Amino acid sequence: MPRKVRELRANLRRASSLEVRGRGKGSHSFWRHRDYPDLRTTLSGQVSQDVRDYQESQIAVVIAEVKRRRG
Repeated sequence: MPRKVRELRANLRRASSLEVRGRGKGSHSFWRHRDYPDLRTTLSGQVSQDVRDYQESQIAVVIAEVKRRRG
């Protein structure tokens, strides 16, 4: 069973990313990291929708970069 968008949002929050309010339009949400403002990503889809493959890999890259920078 594919993961849901709500799970990706939870993963981003666990990695200390914050949702930028007022920037999203429709089902898009913009995220930036609290300590590394250059780490930004856009996530599309309502929370109950299935995740697409490119979204899964996009979030994995952001989380891996956070772990790399933290050492």
